[in-house]
Amino acid sequence: MKQIKTNAMRMLEREKIKYELREFPDGHKAADYLALPPAMIFKTLVTTDTAGGYFVFCIPTDEELDLKKAAKAVKSKRIEMIKQKELLPLTGYIHGGCSPIGMKKLFLTTLDLKSRQWETILVSAGHVGMLIELSPKDLCKMVNAQLAEITK
Repeated sequence: MKQIKTNAMRMLEREKIKYELREFPDGHKAADYLALPPAMIFKTLVTTDTAGGYFVFCIPTDEELDLKKAAKAVKSKRIEMIKQKELLPLTGYIHGGCSPIGMKKLFLTTLDLKSRQWETILVSAGHVGMLIELSPKDLCKMVNAQLAEITK
């Protein structure tokens, strides 16, 4: 079977950033399948504000984004999640396979402070069932992310 190379993987390789690809079958919870704590796997959420700006947040999969804290982190009055149908045209990724790395455009990205407790974290590789394991520092470097407390 041919190995899928995602945009995120190509970008990491181009920058010579070390990562490990972790795969899991569709319909399985990644944390259960990979025997990892859910707090180590980060989901990518895309939001918008009233001024039409877009912001990306990476938080542990077992947490919920605090919209007030997130808005404060990006110096916006109020933010909300984008509609699912807007995700693909905006980022180039589908729901469930949205990576913070390799979006069509580089949006202001915020990584939850809880990432600092891990040597490595996992984020979507840009394809459903595929995760990239890398250091939080490398992820921040790759997408020019800031760190903030953004969960409830």
